[in-house]
Amino acid sequence: MSHLLLDTVFIKQLHVETIVGILPQERITPQPILLDITLSVDTRTPAKTGDIADACDYSAMAVQVSAFIIEQQFQLLETLAEDVAALILRDFQVEEVLLRVSKPKAIAAADCVGVEILRSK
Repeated sequence: MSHLLLDTVFIKQLHVETIVGILPQERITPQPILLDITLSVDTRTPAKTGDIADACDYSAMAVQVSAFIIEQQFQLLETLAEDVAALILRDFQVEEVLLRVSKPKAIAAADCVGVEILRSK
């Protein structure tokens, strides 16, 4: 299904403190990761019913994604992004996810570094 035909639900700057990175000091001290999650969904049914069971529950998604990232302790942002996108597509009522993962403290001279991926069912 094309994302151009669907509506968008988003989570902006979801903050997760986790072990992430390949350097020895990164494997010891948690650091912030920021996620921008843009979801292609059909919002017509939940808009009509007013029932969260018909909607993409972004609150539950934020909790599940955060717990998953903390538990996994990824080395690469690319792996983190791929696995989080797969989790979202598997467990939530979405057709497509655009995921941006930012690591604010990775390079001292930069605001952040990161990866952005687009995945569909």
